[in-house]
Amino acid sequence: MYLMGLNLSNRQIALELGLNESDTHAMTSLLREGVYEKYQTEPLEGIVEIDELYLVAGHKGKPESVKKKSEKPESDV
Repeated sequence: MYLMGLNLSNRQIALELGLNESDTHAMTSLLREGVYEKYQTEPLEGIVEIDELYLVAGHKGKPESVKKKSEKPESDV
């Protein structure tokens, strides 16, 4: 738990403790699941404030598929 608290990766924890990476992954997964089950939060309701939200607009590799409405050619009527 201490090493997880230092925000170390599973690989770093395995190296530090001299364990196999798959064993370390299983151990840290069980610990995380236990913490989650103990401290479940209630679902958010109503207005929720979010700080530092990053949104990416468009489709990766296909910027032409998402254009502003003002950039679309007008059709002849």
